[in-house]
Amino acid sequence: MTETATAPLTGKALLAKVKELSTLPRRERAKQCGYYTVTKNNQVRVNLTDFYDALLSARGIPLSPEAPKDGRGREPTYRVSVHQNGQIVIGATYTKAMGLKPGDEFEIRLGYKHIHLIQLGETDKKATLEDVDSDESDEDFEEEE
Repeated sequence: MTETATAPLTGKALLAKVKELSTLPRRERAKQCGYYTVTKNNQVRVNLTDFYDALLSARGIPLSPEAPKDGRGREPTYRVSVHQNGQIVIGATYTKAMGLKPGDEFEIRLGYKHIHLIQLGETDKKATLEDVDSDESDEDFEEEE
């Protein structure tokens, strides 16, 4: 008698079936709920990990973090490395998480072993422009002497 794998149960249907099969051993419960595969040699392999993950998910306890929405790219990490050209790339994941838009400006402050990026608001941008203008006018004054 060979069994074919059926679509595994999920959600409320899974919880109800597990409750109904509460007297069976855990491997048999997982198999009855569709969490198994049949190998080329017709051996049945029960997928307990997938079964337990589905049970937890059905109870509202997801174990793994949400995958990226488009399924592309790597998961964000808090580590970056300096590229050969001397640049450090922060990445779109972080700029999106912070709600940054093209054209947003930052002030860079160097510490002993760290870099501070301070986002400039509209008033900060005006103050910075005034500082640049006053520096340029000082240079013009020095050249005339």
